[in-house]
Amino acid sequence: MVVAKFSIDGLVDKPDIIGAVFGQTEGLLGDQLDLRELQKSGKIGRIEIDVNQSGSKTFGKLLLPASLDRVETCILGAAVESVDRVGPFEASFAVDRVEDTRAEKRRKILDRAKSLIKQLLSTEIPDSKELAEMVQNEVKASEIGTYGPENLPAGPEVGKGNEVIIVEGRADVITLLKNDVTNAIAVGGATSNIPKSIIDLANEKEITVFVDGDRGGNLVIRSLLNVLEIDYVARAPDGKEVEELARKEIIKALRTKVPLDQYLGLDKAQKQQAATNRKEREMQQHSTNFREQNRDREREHERDRERQREQVPIRPQAPQMPSQSAPFHRGQALPDGQSDEDFNISEKPFIKDLRADAPDDEAENDGRLQTMEPSQIEPREEQAKPILESVILGQLSNGLSDLSGTLRSRLYAPDGNVVKEIPIRELLSTLQDTRGIYAIVLDGVITQRLVELALERNIKAIYGIRANPMPRRHPELILYTKEQGKIE
Repeated sequence: MVVAKFSIDGLVDKPDIIGAVFGQTEGLLGDQLDLRELQKSGKIGRIEIDVNQSGSKTFGKLLLPASLDRVETCILGAAVESVDRVGPFEASFAVDRVEDTRAEKRRKILDRAKSLIKQLLSTEIPDSKELAEMVQNEVKASEIGTYGPENLPAGPEVGKGNEVIIVEGRADVITLLKNDVTNAIAVGGATSNIPKSIIDLANEKEITVFVDGDRGGNLVIRSLLNVLEIDYVARAPDGKEVEELARKEIIKALRTKVPLDQYLGLDKAQKQQAATNRKEREMQQHSTNFREQNRDREREHERDRERQREQVPIRPQAPQMPSQSAPFHRGQALPDGQSDEDFNISEKPFIKDLRADAPDDEAENDGRLQTMEPSQIEPREEQAKPILESVILGQLSNGLSDLSGTLRSRLYAPDGNVVKEIPIRELLSTLQDTRGIYAIVLDGVITQRLVELALERNIKAIYGIRANPMPRRHPELILYTKEQGKIE
């Protein structure tokens, strides 16, 4: 077993560290010592990470179990030390020690052999029936073979029956063979590169996925769901692996298998309330922003109307008629030397068309009041544009909730319709071949590479689970995550 210590200049999670180890050692030592190939063949076990975080740094211990010889194990340890980055952060790995776990196993074997000898001497020699059963169990364990061009570890009945059980590794297949389950095949762990033989089997047979009772088991199921249809899901008890189970536990787990839909419901039940609360908060925030935008537009329109009123010329006032409530009597002094006759005429109803009597230039000005210049009228499309963008951003938030736990992404058009829904691993290549995308929603991490490609394609928004630290801000691009909300 390789025991290494590491230090990273940033905050990262366990999957990030494991991905960096696999990614930066891939192809470094050839196919025979490639970590993925060794894990598929069962020559190395699952990498265990013990993580501690302090301030803005991450440090801890890495455990890499291996069933190789001493020289090959030490070569793997040196390869681990070559990892110098985890995500965007610099990192350093140093092998603390290489333990020979076989010595401890030998000691246990010797102790067990002594115990068996004492037991054999103190009991009777087994009869012929017991001897036959012992031999039969050994033969079952030796029946493991391979399936397909990928030489996947499999039981002898995989290609014959109508049901197939998919497990993680070779050790799981051997355990099931010892307990009379002969239709199991190993997929090779939580990998995004599912063998084609597994996909072909899923198209022809009823598939049951039997995984460990830990987070790795969930990752295996999610990886398989991206490329094939699963009928049933069986899980080992919490904290246990399939290869550790006794016969009774294996039988119980397979008998209590559940349909995929029911499993997904159980898996999401614990997250349902939290997701609902997040969605309500996001919708409330979008609604608040929408109301504020409407108020801002109303205030702007009111200021425009005030400016237009100030530019309107003053129209001529009609002569004031004498008030009917206070009629003029003959003999009363007239203002400005008017005569009775003049006033009699002015007492007649005063009806006058001001526009007809107004000068030509005033009439023209009055006409301009009735037909405003097109530049003074805001186009309806421009008025509706902020409203449309707000609605689309609300759809993006809903889409992010819909994609939770699927490892998929969606591309949205400017009208808010979904153009494509694809696995995250195909997102970058699809963006390079697709035009007219308005926004991206993904159940994953927003990376610097994705942001740069989005800017090249004139994309306006990216919604994701979380985002890596960005060296600089891009005001023309909206970045939104579930963890941080809108990134300013």
